[in-house]
Amino acid sequence: MAGMKEIRGKIKSVQNTRKITKAMEMVAASKMRRAQERMRSARPYADKVRAIASHMSRANPEYRHPFMVENKGVKTAGLILVTTDKGLCGGMNTNILRASLSKIKELDQSGVQIEASAIGGKGLGFLNRLKAKVVSQVTQLGDTPHLEKLIGAIKVQLDLYSEGKINAVYLAYTRFINTMKQEAVIEQLLPLSVDDLHAKDEDGVTPKTSWDYIYEPDAQTVVDELLVRYVEALVYQAVAENMASEQSARMVAMKAASDNAKTVINELQLVYNKSRQAAITKELSEIVGGAAAV
Repeated sequence: MAGMKEIRGKIKSVQNTRKITKAMEMVAASKMRRAQERMRSARPYADKVRAIASHMSRANPEYRHPFMVENKGVKTAGLILVTTDKGLCGGMNTNILRASLSKIKELDQSGVQIEASAIGGKGLGFLNRLKAKVVSQVTQLGDTPHLEKLIGAIKVQLDLYSEGKINAVYLAYTRFINTMKQEAVIEQLLPLSVDDLHAKDEDGVTPKTSWDYIYEPDAQTVVDELLVRYVEALVYQAVAENMASEQSARMVAMKAASDNAKTVINELQLVYNKSRQAAITKELSEIVGGAAAV
C-alpha cells in the first residue's frame, strides 16, 4: 500500500486539477449563453437573405448565377472545414474530423481531389497531417466570429467555383442542437440547389408567387451580389453554430472531469484513511507488546 505522504500528494494534485476544471466549466457556461444568443440572432438574417434570393431567382428565370450552375467534367471539389482553435471540448472535433475524413475518402474513390479551406486550428492541423491541399485558412477567431475575418477564406473557394476549377463546395461543421447534443454535419454549399434556395412558408410549402423588384443598377448585378452574401451568411451561421457547440461541449466535458476528479479524491481519501488507521493500529500493537514484555 502506498505511503500516506504519497497519497496526500495525489489528493492535493487531483484537488488542484478539479479547481481548474471547475473554473473552466463556469467560464464555458458563461460563454455558451452568449454564443447561443449570437447563433440565434444570426438565423433571421440568413433566413431573410434566403427569402430575398428565392424571390429574385423566380423573378428572373432567364438568368442563372454561376453558383446555381453545376461545373461538369471537373474532378476537383472544395471543402470548408470548420473546427475549434482550442481543445478540451469532448469528442466534438473528433466527430467532425472523422466525418470529413470519410467524405474525403469517398470523393477520392470517385477520382475527385480536394482543395480545402480550414477555419480553426484543429482542422488546419488535421488537413496538414493528411497532406491535403489547403488553399486558404483562418485561425484564432476568438469567442466572437467576425465576417470580415472569414470572407478571405470563403472567397478563395467561391472564386475557384466561379472560374470552373472545382465542381462542388462542401461545408463541414458542428451543428448545435442543444446543450447536451451537437451533430457533425457536411452539407453541399455549391452549387446551390433550387430546393435549398427557395424559401418556404410555415407549412413547409414553397410559395408560387414572387415579389416584384426595382433593380439598381440592373438585375444581374443585384442577383450576383446577393447570392455571394447568401453563401457568406451560410458560412457565418455555420461558424456561429460551431462556436455554440464548442462552448456547450466544453462545459459538459469540464463538468464530467470535475465529477470524475471528485470521485478520485473520495477514493484516495478512503485509501489514505485506511493507511492511517493501519499505521495507528500497528503503533498501538507495538506499544501494547512492549508494555507486556516489560
